[in-house]
Amino acid sequence: AAAGKLLVVPVDGSHWLSMQELLDMLQQKGHEVVVVAPEVSLHIKPSKNFVMKMYPVSFTQEELDKVF
Repeated sequence: AAAGKLLVVPVDGSHWLSMQELLDMLQQKGHEVVVVAPEVSLHIKPSKNFVMKMYPVSFTQEELDKVF
């Protein structure tokens, strides 16, 4: 973060919900934030405050929703 760039590889869960607020604040201070996440997740969604790079997984959103 000292260089103004931050790469984040989150996992679904409570840590992401807290981390998202922090990433929003860092972006407002001028940091470039890139989030790398699976294309199917419960809470990790694109935002205007960071660049989202998604990678494919072997299950669908419907399958994930069914498990939960």
